[in-house]
Amino acid sequence: MKVMMRRNAAGVLSAYVPKKDLEEPVVAQEKPGLWGGTVTLANGWTLAMPEMAESTTLPITIEARKLSGD
Repeated sequence: MKVMMRRNAAGVLSAYVPKKDLEEPVVAQEKPGLWGGTVTLANGWTLAMPEMAESTTLPITIEARKLSGD
């Protein structure tokens, strides 16, 4: 699914899913960097993030895979 990852002015990382009109903060990350692991959103969804360079700037729209959540 298409997901836009961004960081707000306070530095909080969030994910926006346009198809669901859903924006949720990231509450947990598998890896210290954003890319290549999983992230958990505040609503309980777990998303698999693609492998990307650590220097990738935000905001960016990516293809993430939903692993769990309602």
